[in-house]
Amino acid sequence: MAAVYAVLVSLLYIWRTTTEASLIVNTTFLESAIAKGAVCLDGSAPAFNFHPGTGSGVYNWLIQLQGGGWCDSTSDCQDRATNEYGTSKNISKISYFMGVLSNDSQLNPDFYNWNRIKVRYCDGSSYIGDIEEVDPATNLHFRGARIFKAIMEELLYHKGMIYAENAILSGTSAGGLGAILHCDKFRLFFFLTARVKCISDAGFFINAKIITGEPHIKEYFKRVVALHGSAKNLPLSCTFLSLDPSLCFFPQYAAQHICTPLFIINSAYDSFQINNSLVPESVDPQHVWDTCKKDINKCSPSQIQTLQEFRSTILEALNELGPSISRGYFISSCHFHNGIEIQSYWSDKNSPTIANKTIAEAVGDWFFGRSGFQGVYCPYPCGKYCQ
Repeated sequence: MAAVYAVLVSLLYIWRTTTEASLIVNTTFLESAIAKGAVCLDGSAPAFNFHPGTGSGVYNWLIQLQGGGWCDSTSDCQDRATNEYGTSKNISKISYFMGVLSNDSQLNPDFYNWNRIKVRYCDGSSYIGDIEEVDPATNLHFRGARIFKAIMEELLYHKGMIYAENAILSGTSAGGLGAILHCDKFRLFFFLTARVKCISDAGFFINAKIITGEPHIKEYFKRVVALHGSAKNLPLSCTFLSLDPSLCFFPQYAAQHICTPLFIINSAYDSFQINNSLVPESVDPQHVWDTCKKDINKCSPSQIQTLQEFRSTILEALNELGPSISRGYFISSCHFHNGIEIQSYWSDKNSPTIANKTIAEAVGDWFFGRSGFQGVYCPYPCGKYCQ
């Protein structure tokens, strides 16, 4: 009985923390986008959550692209078209705004009163796919780029974003990749006098090989790009130079061609990439890596060595972007794939810090030009470690 009570108390605490520390924002379903062919995988209308700015923030805009992986085959996309990442029919009618989307001036001091938008992810291509034809046998619509354009036009011309003085395109995971790929296009929406920058959070996916040496993630991304017809929406200066245009789906190649200031937030031990790009289940039939992938503290010395080599590969890919005073980055040593919509990651007393700055402080200083920020946390297990 005591155990049951403890669980109930724990669940109540989680519920109260979520509801009290976050803002509930209604979901807008953009039905007018259907006529433009800007639809989810199943043909339903795209959606977003919008909380208007107040006071000094009325002319400032922050767009957060939701993440949620990709689909790389017809059957995979058909399965996706039945859940919230492929159809707006299953998207919740509200969203909780926390972290970078919070309206609490203590928890989100630089952006709390901005116009804040969360674009819901329902296309499976990081918002860049676009194929005109729809196969009647599957009814799949590959229209991620049209979704992005339709929602941006709604915000620009019907919500007033065209008059922005400050604007940020941000995103987490697959949305973080989308923020990189759309960054320069986003800049073109605004007057030259506007300050416009982009943030990629947990979206710096690298062209790594799995532990057996095969290019697993490279082949996966190649299938995603081909299926969604995404190559034409990748940075042209990148695809022009590449024998394989799908490589420009990787941030380490695409971001070299982005002119708009970009801030990269990522973990050097990103759990999603470790679980999918480095040690997918298919190469570990004996489940030797299961415990390590769940908790880095339980990895064997040889596994830790493999993870340290993976960290080095991420840092090398970051260095390949070349020097830039306008680019910022915050590379933590957290063994997770969290996002800046999570308050404890963005700004809290236990948030990861580099040079005594939280992610919120580092991003705010970089965006407003108070100071640049390019920080990399020391390798596990040194210093304060987060999970």
